[in-house]
Amino acid sequence: MAKYIIRRVLWLLLVLLVVMLVTFILMHLTPGGPWDREKALAPKVIEALNKRYGLDQPLWEQFVRYVWGVLHGDLGVSYSYADRNVTSILLQGLPKTTTLGILAFILAQAIGIPFGMAAALKQNSLVDYSSVLFATIFASIPGFVLGILLMIIFSVLLHWFPTSGWGSPLHIILPVICLAALPAAQSARITRASTLEVMRLDYVRTARSKGLTENVVRLRHIFRNSLIPVVTVAGPELAALITGSFIVENLFAIPGVGRIFVQGVFARDYSLIMGGILFYAFAIAILNLAVDILYAAIDPRIRFD
Repeated sequence: MAKYIIRRVLWLLLVLLVVMLVTFILMHLTPGGPWDREKALAPKVIEALNKRYGLDQPLWEQFVRYVWGVLHGDLGVSYSYADRNVTSILLQGLPKTTTLGILAFILAQAIGIPFGMAAALKQNSLVDYSSVLFATIFASIPGFVLGILLMIIFSVLLHWFPTSGWGSPLHIILPVICLAALPAAQSARITRASTLEVMRLDYVRTARSKGLTENVVRLRHIFRNSLIPVVTVAGPELAALITGSFIVENLFAIPGVGRIFVQGVFARDYSLIMGGILFYAFAIAILNLAVDILYAAIDPRIRFD
């Protein structure tokens, strides 16, 4: 296991380098720049700004300098946040995004896994049809549409929750529901399909033939072995939720990583864009590694060495 983790970490470094290179190239190939304004700046002002931030240097030199800074924990300074360090900007929004992401993930799995398991155990029943209907509806509704519906119903009509902002537990509820809807639907569908497949395998019939109780068969043989596909999807889901939902955070005016990243894109803030994408790629890679390690804990037959 240790050798496998070391290999994956080394591959992670290569992946992050490729992500940085591709992002850097695409940013500079896109028309426009960080100093584009509705009222154009004077050429001398643009020249001074480019010199101040090193944008007048060759692209290869800018990239090498940025990689060297990343290796030392420096993601550069923001062009649109008054020369603030990008790391501090992302860390300022990270607690809010992490809170929303973890709560949404817990809610999604708490709804999706039991719902999918119940649907599989009671196939072709009302529970099964309800699970399929639930998964179909919430997998089809875009996040911004669901968010608007939630605000109209629970904020405008019922006055139960605030429409936007951050500061109290009431601000968290609607964004968490909005974020959890799609992962819950996906978990329900995957859990149902995986459980149905496991229920038809030979070792489940063998366990029943040995006289084991139905609860033991379900918990020890069916539930545990049907979790591998769920865990596979749960890793990227958690990474996406933690690194920030751009649409939901903007919709509810939550100052998290997602909203900060969107503001950086509109401002053509190169350092903020690079830092946000690098953070997102790192989170996905780490959580995928965690998922692979969980495989061995769920299924002892899986070995990496």
